[in-house]
Amino acid sequence: MSQQTEQQSVLKVREALTRLGARGEVRALDDSARTAKEAASALGIEVGQIASSLVFLADGEPVLVIASGGHRVDELQLGSVLDATHVTKASADEVRKATGFAIGGVAPVGHPKPLRTIVDIALSQYDEVWAAGGHPHYVFPTSYDELLRVTAGEAAEIGA
Repeated sequence: MSQQTEQQSVLKVREALTRLGARGEVRALDDSARTAKEAASALGIEVGQIASSLVFLADGEPVLVIASGGHRVDELQLGSVLDATHVTKASADEVRKATGFAIGGVAPVGHPKPLRTIVDIALSQYDEVWAAGGHPHYVFPTSYDELLRVTAGEAAEIGA
């Protein structure tokens, strides 16, 4: 990703957070936070506090799942929540098309169009959670309640 594209992605997230009245500021990390484990290590927090934005296809339609970094999404359980018969993880191209972001930096906001969003109820146990800011080197703090509000998300159990 070019530096200009990186800056545009992060700016898109910052603008969306401001527009939505979110409290957190996007900040740069010294190292990549491409995985929940890397992000938690860089921030000095529990991996469960990482709000990983993942894209799945439910009966062919993209769905954003914001999962606790400590969880693996159970596709059967997710299908039940979504009332979908076929759920698969989206490819890198499908993720970029649906969100405008590359895998590893998918933010919960700033997408080209709103996506149906499911927010992992496991994130509710933390006062503060951290989400990607549009690029693997950028993150922002938020809360479970704020994630639900800014994404118009649905709370659900989606894995273990």
